[in-house]
Order: sequence, then structure tokens, then C-alpha cells
Amino acid sequence: MLQIHNLMVFYENALALNNISLSCREGEITGVFGPNGAGKSTLMFTISGIILDMKKTERMKGGERITILGGIKFKGKETIDIKPSERTRMGIVLCPERRRIFPESSTLENLKIGGYLASRSEAKRTLEYVFSLFPALKDLKKREGGFLSGGEQQMLAIGRALMAQPKLLLLDEPLMGLSPAIQSRLVEAVKEINERTGMTILITEQYAQPILPIIDYGYVMEKGTIVLAGTSQELTDNPHVKAAYLGA
Repeated sequence: MLQIHNLMVFYENALALNNISLSCREGEITGVFGPNGAGKSTLMFTISGIILDMKKTERMKGGERITILGGIKFKGKETIDIKPSERTRMGIVLCPERRRIFPESSTLENLKIGGYLASRSEAKRTLEYVFSLFPALKDLKKREGGFLSGGEQQMLAIGRALMAQPKLLLLDEPLMGLSPAIQSRLVEAVKEINERTGMTILITEQYAQPILPIIDYGYVMEKGTIVLAGTSQELTDNPHVKAAYLGA
């Protein structure tokens, strides 16, 4: 479904992504693991197209020059120059790092905002699914997003992304800063989304341990470069992954 070939991203003279090639097979969960500064968020911004808005903003204010090279194909179509709004309509939907919900809008309003591209029947059906996936949100639907806990906000961010009817769901560090219990709940939800809907999911995380068991294939990034790749079991058994990401 997604093929990335020789992708390079420069911030001025700093190389953020260095010759990245990876793929996400339809209906599978793909993981990308790496420490802070590895380039995971830049990768997600580039796949979703947000990098183009960042590039335009920097150019208008005379900031750092962003250069993008390489190729990104979604369902066989080259998307590297397609606007982020068009990529969303194609089904590429990003759930960003640090939630980025609308804090002054209610839980229900946040979800409805996410469903602006959906038909009325799609929005109704997806909203029901989100509330079944995260029952806490149904009880909190009138509460402003800014008054939700970190875990509740992450559930809301994932639910809002689902409302946009993704074919490829991009989850950028969804477990960041959350308790082990909430992390486990979210990992179960990601697995359930994939198994129930067949949705293709690409997930990035600094800590691989909670995510490794549910992925079909994964990559390890360091300093903007992919240094390892393999199935869930292959990465779990790899000594470098054990030492750096599993605490073994």
C-alpha cells in the first residue's frame, strides 16, 4: 500500500532523513522504532504531507530551507508533491505526536471535526465504533478536551483520526508519557482496529516493547537512517534491539 524509496529530508544543511526506503503492506501493522532525534516524526510529516506546509511556512518567514528528495507511493500513486489535504482525502491520516486535540472544544466536537470528510452515515457509524473502542470517551463527550487526562486525550486523538476514514493510519508515538496500564489499553485498541477493520497502520515509538508483539514488520531508525528491519520475532530476537529498546 505504501512504498517509500530513497527518501531524504534536509533542514538547511542538517540531514533529518537519510536515504530511507520502507514499505507498509495492506492490512498490516508496521512499526518504526528509534530514540528521540531519530527522524520518526519527520518521516510521519513527510508521508502525511505536513512537511510541505512546514516548508512553505519556513520559506515565507525566511526560516530554514527544507528540501525533500526521493519518492513516496500510496496505492501505486506518487504523492511526494501532493498537498496534505489531498492526501487525507486519499486516506492517509496522521494522528500526531502529543495529541494536538482542540482543548476548548468538547470530546464530541473534536470527533465531529475529525469527520469533516465523512458522509453522514460514515460519521455516525464511525462515532459509534469509536465509543465502543473507547467507552470512556462516551461518558466524557461533553467535557472540553483540555480537561481530559493524557490517556483520554490520546484516545480522543486516535478516535478523531478514525473519523477521517483512513485507509492508512499514521500513529506518531501514541504511547508517549502515558502509564503502563494506559499504554496496554492503547496497544490493545490498535490491534483491535487492525483486526476488525483491516486498516493498514504505521506506528512509530521510542519504546518498542509494548508495540513489538502486535506488528507484522518493523524498522529501527537511528540518526535518520534505517539500521535494522525484520518481522516482530526477528526484531525481538535481535541483540541490538534487546539492548537498546527492550531493556534486556
